Amino acid sequence: MSQQSVPPHGTPGTQRWTRRPDHSTWGDFGPDDVLGRLNLIGPDQVRKGLAEVHDGITYCLSLPLDRPGGTVLSPNRFPPVVRPTLRSGAVNFNCDMSVAHPGATDVVNDDLVVLHTQYSTQWDAFGHVGARFDADGDGTPEPVYYNGWRAGTDVTGPADPGRAGGGSLADLEGMADGTASTSDAGPVDISHMARHGVQGRAVLIDLEAHFGTARTTIGYEQLTSVMDADRISVEAGDILLLHTGYARRLVDGGPPPSDADNGCAALDGADPRLHQWIRDSGIAAIAADNHAVEAFPDPTARPGQPVLPLHHLCLFELGVHLGELWWLSDLAQHLRATGRSRCLLTAPPLRLPRATGSPVTPIATV
Repeated sequence: MSQQSVPPHGTPGTQRWTRRPDHSTWGDFGPDDVLGRLNLIGPDQVRKGLAEVHDGITYCLSLPLDRPGGTVLSPNRFPPVVRPTLRSGAVNFNCDMSVAHPGATDVVNDDLVVLHTQYSTQWDAFGHVGARFDADGDGTPEPVYYNGWRAGTDVTGPADPGRAGGGSLADLEGMADGTASTSDAGPVDISHMARHGVQGRAVLIDLEAHFGTARTTIGYEQLTSVMDADRISVEAGDILLLHTGYARRLVDGGPPPSDADNGCAALDGADPRLHQWIRDSGIAAIAADNHAVEAFPDPTARPGQPVLPLHHLCLFELGVHLGELWWLSDLAQHLRATGRSRCLLTAPPLRLPRATGSPVTPIATV
C-alpha cells in the first residue's frame, strides 16, 4: 500500500488517512476532494464536446423512470410511487383553487414522489460503494469511502432498521422543516457531481454491434479489440458510454431480464488489465445501458474480496462515477450510421444533498 500524509481535516491536528489504496487518486485532487476525475472536465473538455456537434440532433438517454418494472433486478429497489399532495385538506389533483382562495377559477395539480434513486437510469455517487480498508495503518480495516471519507463520521446513517426502507415512511416527523432524513452521505453524496455539472465529450463503444446480445464478459482484450476495429480513441476527461443492448430488452415488452438470464455484454470487473486501462486512460466517468456496468456478482470473488470489483476500483479508488441503465440504442445507431463514436453529453444528476445516487435524464447532442 502507498503511504501518503494529508493536511489536517475536521478537528485540527487530525488526519483522515495515512495510507491510500495502491494506484488510487486519493489526495491527487486535494485532501478534501469530493469530485474525483470530474476535476478533469473543465472548459477545454466542454469545448471538445461542442466540437462533436454536427447535425444538431439530440437523443434522450434515459429510460422511463418506472422501468425496468417490478423488483427483478433488485429486491431492495422499487418503482416510483406518485401521489397527489393536499391543499387545504382537499386532494390536490383536479383541485379547485377555490378551496384555498374563495372565488378562484384555477384547477391545479401537485404531487409527491417516493423515488428509489438507483431504480432506473442513474448515476452512482462515490458514497454508493466504499470498502473496509486500513486507512490508518494500524492493521485494522475500517469502513471508508473515496479519498478516505469515513463511515460514521462523514457518512452517517441510522442503526435502527425502523428508520430505513419503505416502512419508515410512515414516520413523518421533521418532514415540514427538512429534518426527516435519516442518512447523509455528506462529502461523497451526489450533490457534488450536480454542483460541478456533467457536460463534455462522450465516447461510445458499441459492444452489441460486435458481440450481439448473448452474455459476454468484456475484459481488456475484448474492449480494445472493439476500439481498434471501430477506430475509437479515448482521452483523459472523456466520459465512456458502453452500449450492450440490455436496456432495449427493458422496453421491448415482456418480463425484464435478470442477471440469471446472462444476457448482453458486461465488463469483467476483475480483469487487472482492464483496471490498468481505466487508470491510464483518465476517463472521467463510465455509463452503460446494463444493470451494473460490470458482471454482478463477480463470479471469481472470494472471501476478503469485493463482489463489485469495478465499483471498488472506480467509486472507491479512482473517483470515477458510474452510470447504469442508460438508454443508448438510438444514439449508438446514429453514430454507427455516420461513422462516428463521439458526442456532446449533458448529464447532471439531481442536486440532492445526502443521496448516494440520482436519477438522470442524459442528453446526447450529435
